[in-house]
Amino acid sequence: MPTNRELSILMPDGATRSVPLTGQRVSLGRTSDNDLPFPEEPILSRRHLAIDYDGSNWWVEDLGSKNGTSFNGEPLSGRRVFKLGDRVGAGRLTLLLVDPNLSDTAANVVFEEDLNQTVYTPSSITTSLERVVGRGAGGLEAALRSTALAGTPRVKALLDAGRELAGHRPLKELFRVILDLATQSVGAKRGVLMLEENGVLTPRAATGAGFHISTAVRDRVMRDKESLLVGDTLLHAELRESHTIVQQGIRSFLAVPLQTQDKAIGLIYVDSQNLLRQFTEEDLTLLTVMAHIAAIRIENSRLAEVEHAEQLMKKELEQAAEIQRNLLPREAPPVRGLELAAFSYPCRSVGGDYFDYLKMSGGRMGIIVADVAGKGLSAALLMSSLQARVQVLIDEAVDLGQLMVRLNVSVARTCPGNRFVTFFLCAFDPATGELSYTNAGHNPPYLLRTATRTIEELTVGGPVLGILPAARYQSATVRLDPGDVVVMFSDGITEAQSVSGEEYGEERLLSALSGVCTLPAAAISKAIGESVEQFMGAAPAADDITLVVARRVA
Repeated sequence: MPTNRELSILMPDGATRSVPLTGQRVSLGRTSDNDLPFPEEPILSRRHLAIDYDGSNWWVEDLGSKNGTSFNGEPLSGRRVFKLGDRVGAGRLTLLLVDPNLSDTAANVVFEEDLNQTVYTPSSITTSLERVVGRGAGGLEAALRSTALAGTPRVKALLDAGRELAGHRPLKELFRVILDLATQSVGAKRGVLMLEENGVLTPRAATGAGFHISTAVRDRVMRDKESLLVGDTLLHAELRESHTIVQQGIRSFLAVPLQTQDKAIGLIYVDSQNLLRQFTEEDLTLLTVMAHIAAIRIENSRLAEVEHAEQLMKKELEQAAEIQRNLLPREAPPVRGLELAAFSYPCRSVGGDYFDYLKMSGGRMGIIVADVAGKGLSAALLMSSLQARVQVLIDEAVDLGQLMVRLNVSVARTCPGNRFVTFFLCAFDPATGELSYTNAGHNPPYLLRTATRTIEELTVGGPVLGILPAARYQSATVRLDPGDVVVMFSDGITEAQSVSGEEYGEERLLSALSGVCTLPAAAISKAIGESVEQFMGAAPAADDITLVVARRVA
């Protein structure tokens, strides 16, 4: 299957004819037995040239024409590979190979570094938006009354432009409308509209193809925000010898910035190969003002599209946040011999912290606190996936360490390389008061022995989930006496920062706990939440914050 290409033929009057290429040999000449006959072109030979495809490359070949064929400005002898951007001259015709998949927004624009970078010629004229519109009172309205724009057709062209651009067209359609208005207003047959995107000028609409624009012209328009007219390229020696100008047969061109106020967001370039349509100073002024109107409309449309996208994203995040809230427990389940209380706050709409209560075999109650590395939507998606895996594995009557091994293998299989999960799992047995647990790299929960006022850290386990598929995990068991409290938390609590940038830290957490450890679980949870909130003050949360309190009761 041949590569999809089109032949773009620039006619002597500046019009463009597009011919799809199917891979079959195509001949061009003066007589009707050619695939592409041009009987009105006397400079062409009867059979002038042929274009074909060998399965890998397109080729162009001169068929022994009397007046010859040019290839990128040089005589074509024999057969040459025909690539995108190459220009073939046959009589008064110019042939270009283009990619139709790029549509009219990619006009094969090439910026060429001419040896002589000046764009001043005996017939060149420059102006700027500031000179035309000015900065004083009146602005654009005053410009419409100026001598250069006073003519009825020009004012009408600007009024038409304002009316056409006042609608609510999408950006892609707007580019074409702007370029059509520009070319029609100055009587141009060829033109291209380009926008600066990520520091690169990108074609967004074009009439014609194969534009080769001098870098000097580009820089004058974009860097200096100047509008440029060259009335007759042949009046200047450097331009007569310019590869850019000679190759295309350009006799006159206009280049103006798409300028809002002090910023050029792109440019409009139009040219003419017909000396009978030589651009004028009035054309330059008209196109400068029109480009200014268009630039403001483009920027407004861009802002509107960004705002619309942000609104959609906000709505989607609100829905995602609601879904995530429904995934987490709304309230603690009743457990004989145990009080449970918790809170969890994402630092964004959704987050990667996860806690849950799950019934296990033997009447045990499983309690989980986990933290997916990262924030926002990506972390929330991983959290949801993690929750589904846990709910499948938790029903299996296995040692907690073995359960964590299986969970780690499952997480490592799908977890991105820059992500991991810290995970703490414990199981309380109401019949014995024992708490079995395993810790996969999570912040060690605190076990507060209220009778002795001592604190233990629950550290037994292994590494974080998702990094080492072959990792092994151990489990341990502790006995909870009445009044003992287990406090599980994410690092969003200890790393919470004040307005001055100071961290809340473990010492503050332990100090806050020591004063409330004899209270019910709900009161402990509330007190810790208020302590963290008061410490942060007006500072925004930098990470998700989660706390789970389990208190043994008689």
